[in-house]
Amino acid sequence: MSNVTVTTWSLEQTAPTDLLPAIAPDGDVRIVRAEIPSPEFSRFLYASVGGDIRWTDRLAWSYERWQEYLDRPGVETWVAYDRGTPAGYVELDAQDDGVVEIAYFGLIPAFRGRRIGGHLLSYGVARAWDLAERGSGQTETKRVWLHTCSKDGEHAMDNYLRRGFKLFDTKVEEEPEVAAPGPWPGARAV
Repeated sequence: MSNVTVTTWSLEQTAPTDLLPAIAPDGDVRIVRAEIPSPEFSRFLYASVGGDIRWTDRLAWSYERWQEYLDRPGVETWVAYDRGTPAGYVELDAQDDGVVEIAYFGLIPAFRGRRIGGHLLSYGVARAWDLAERGSGQTETKRVWLHTCSKDGEHAMDNYLRRGFKLFDTKVEEEPEVAAPGPWPGARAV
């Protein structure tokens, strides 16, 4: 098995005023919180968005592991719909001391390049900043952070920077090269 060099960038916002929102796309694009924790739906989003860019860390999670994670206070899933069809999602994970991680963010491949990503990211970051207001028991948000890597989509880093995120750490590591699993085992990325 061969290795691949992966660069991981960590970015942050330290005040709500750091957010530079994107313009909403034309058409019927809505962003809705998935308020009922659903392992099936969350796994669908994870595999559908990340299947072509090698998101593999959660593919082995059991139903129970998904449920345990989704039931945690401060974990929220916000889903973008284009004319009623799921287009992508942003997953928030509240941590200690007013920190919220954007744990996952992305679009299903068929919806990329339609100006939905900047809008979804803007909306998700705004929801990270006001997470405590939804009664999650979390303290007021003081910092929103995320990481992206060289395996992510070619426009990911630019989107984060345009939304006002600032780089605070970079790591370069060797990882085993894995095939893109697709949205389900054996699927091929288009």
